[in-house]
Amino acid sequence: MAVLQHTLVFRTSGRGTYELTEQVRETVRTCGIRTGMVSLFCQHTSCSLVMMENADPTARRDLESWLDRLVAEDDPLFQHTLEGPDDMPAHIKMALTRTSETLPFSNGSLLLGTWQGLFLWEHRLAPHARRIVVTIFGD
Repeated sequence: MAVLQHTLVFRTSGRGTYELTEQVRETVRTCGIRTGMVSLFCQHTSCSLVMMENADPTARRDLESWLDRLVAEDDPLFQHTLEGPDDMPAHIKMALTRTSETLPFSNGSLLLGTWQGLFLWEHRLAPHARRIVVTIFGD
């Protein structure tokens, strides 16, 4: 079994979801491993990874709005406020979602469902450069 690992950097322009599907698909396609798994790990505590519908952007907007209502920025009980009012809510949103995803692939192609896409979910208001460790293993 072969194992490859490298890091992708994605630049965000602030809060929202950013589709990573094509970048991951291309990484798998060109890695030289035909069948296996690709594991993605986000090295941050204020953004996350999510598998979500990629056909209708309103599905992502509804998810983002729902989580914003669940974790409000103006909670007076937050103590961790040194980095701004969006920092602690971003940490909570990351903890409620995921920092990693594992996807199967065969013949160099991701085995995603028809409407599935992989997204980096930026929970902070400011732009960031986000690092995703990609580990590909298989035959």
